[in-house]
Amino acid sequence: MILILVTRRDIIDDLVDIVYPMPDLPADDAGEAVQDGRDGVEARRRGFEESLRLAEEKAGYCYDPLLSEISRARKEMREAEQKMRLLVAYGREFISPRPYQLKDLAAAAGYSVSGTRSAYNEDEISDVAARVGRLPRSQRGA
Repeated sequence: MILILVTRRDIIDDLVDIVYPMPDLPADDAGEAVQDGRDGVEARRRGFEESLRLAEEKAGYCYDPLLSEISRARKEMREAEQKMRLLVAYGREFISPRPYQLKDLAAAAGYSVSGTRSAYNEDEISDVAARVGRLPRSQRGA
């Protein structure tokens, strides 16, 4: 009798591979730094898989790991967009004696010049002011 072991893959295994792909091995052995990098990725993969399996176990049939990850990715995108608006506001409103040029901020942010001009509002300016502990240039008289 021949026993064939088949590894069952599920959606969580696939999500681990998509979200935390293993880095390709370099042609030449780069040594300890490469191994440390791979070890770090493997640790993140294990932690991610454990958290997905635990969430699945707790929620049961109500839990969809793919939809959960898509939702998490969308949340991260919104947070990154907010961070970009704050950085653009900082570059335009807080840098002295002259603000960054719109064209330079637009190129860095992947916006059009007009999109950069309207990328932030008074709320973002107030948020930056609170974070850096000073008023924008226009309110400092600079």
